[in-house]
Amino acid sequence: MKKKLLALLLGLTLCLSLAACGGSADDSSSADDGAAEESGDAAETVTLTVAASPTPHAEILNQCVPILAEQGIELVVNEYSDYVVPNTAVEDGDEDANYFQHIPYLEEFNETRGTHLVDVASVHIEPMGVYAGKTASLEELADGAVIAIPNDATNEGRALLLLEAQGLITLDDSSNLTATPNNIVDNPKNLEFQELEAATIPSVLADVDLAVINSNYALGAGLNPTTDALAIESSDSPYVNVLVVKEGNENNEAIQALVEALHSDTIRDYITETFDGAVVPAF
Repeated sequence: MKKKLLALLLGLTLCLSLAACGGSADDSSSADDGAAEESGDAAETVTLTVAASPTPHAEILNQCVPILAEQGIELVVNEYSDYVVPNTAVEDGDEDANYFQHIPYLEEFNETRGTHLVDVASVHIEPMGVYAGKTASLEELADGAVIAIPNDATNEGRALLLLEAQGLITLDDSSNLTATPNNIVDNPKNLEFQELEAATIPSVLADVDLAVINSNYALGAGLNPTTDALAIESSDSPYVNVLVVKEGNENNEAIQALVEALHSDTIRDYITETFDGAVVPAF
């Protein structure tokens, strides 16, 4: 009798043990499946952070948010009011990219700060244009005509390069972004240059033959760079504003998706319709 009871107890113990083992395996399997599902969900969304100036850069980037969302990429646009931190943040890995600067500034920043930043996409320019004053066209420009140009280091060279692109003058070095009239080596029409503060040039337009004016000042004077300028900087201007990443990240899939979004017809139309010629697509 005792032997039968002992056998019965051993059998019950064995059954309970097997049931418990079976329950653990099922629970473990369910937990693993849940973890895999969560991992899969996490892998579907990639976060991309971009540092930008508030306008027009952040405004343009915000138009890309829904475009990238359709591809599982969350675009986070962080606005900065200075021109240093957006670059150091990308260099240090705190931001994936930035969009606020043109190429001459980027090159100077890398040289002086020892950073390793590269541009991956040209997006827009805020163009400088040549406007008619007393002379209605470039073809009618007479010998000894007077042209007003900005007198600051950044814009004066830019203006002279634009005039050189129209065949009016030749500079000793067409890559010199800080050229002055002293760098002109060929001036077939004997043009004279009035070097003035950039903001004041629109006010003297009626007194000179031509004037080279920054787009923001042109718009303030009721001029539209895209329709009123006799000549305007091309989309391959060295002053094109670019998307920038740290060297080595150029082929990152999310970065390339952003490049594609920035170069889409949606963004081209947004820039054209929103900024009234003050910002021009460079793609």
